[in-house]
Amino acid sequence: MNRDPSRPSARVASPTFSPLYRQIKDFMIRSLEAGEWGPGDAIPSEGELAQRFNVSQGTVRKAIDEMASENLLVRRQGKGTFVASHDDPRSFYRFLRLVPDSGEAVQAVSVPLSCVTRPAGAEVAAALGLAAGDPVHYVERLLRFGGDTVVFDEIYLLAELFPGLALAQLSGGERSLYSLFEGDYGVRMIRAEERLRAEPAGAHSAKLLGVRAGDPLLLVERTAYTYGDKPVEWRRGHYRTDRFHYRNDLG
Repeated sequence: MNRDPSRPSARVASPTFSPLYRQIKDFMIRSLEAGEWGPGDAIPSEGELAQRFNVSQGTVRKAIDEMASENLLVRRQGKGTFVASHDDPRSFYRFLRLVPDSGEAVQAVSVPLSCVTRPAGAEVAAALGLAAGDPVHYVERLLRFGGDTVVFDEIYLLAELFPGLALAQLSGGERSLYSLFEGDYGVRMIRAEERLRAEPAGAHSAKLLGVRAGDPLLLVERTAYTYGDKPVEWRRGHYRTDRFHYRNDLG
């Protein structure tokens, strides 16, 4: 029997299949999201988790290995497995890829300038999954390396997740912003997407960065996500690259 070419062919949808270790991983991520294990906490042993989920230790180990590769968990030799935390100094460089051309290790210092709550514009609303006009916190801050001002950030945050956020809070202590968000609000950034492009310095960014209007800058637009792939932060970073470069290790 010949098929009528004018009729669309019927296709049977293939059932989705998730390996058992991925299902265990999903259960564990839900526990992280629910706060059963907080940042820096030790999670139960592989044997205890195997009993809890009624699976083999090998299945649990495979789930933990994948979560460790995604920086959700950290294995410590002889101590166990812990929930990753932004308080770990190594996590700072996961989200900041700016490196001096000299190769010298320089500590970044955050200098918040302002923090206000305002309605989300169309671009911010689209990035954060909001309706235009929904409240967001808007933060301006500088990053200084060895006394040089190198980055000007415009940061937008879901207001509902950071109630009462104020400039004084951002200015206190030596913690990174992500460490502050995690410790004070229980909001952990677990991954981010970035878009990079060249831009000429505008009048405002030029004044703050100590360059001339029109000088070339690197614009880094970042959306950061917490558990459940929920976007909670969108930022526009304006980077000087006259003595610094953006570095990304592949592989």
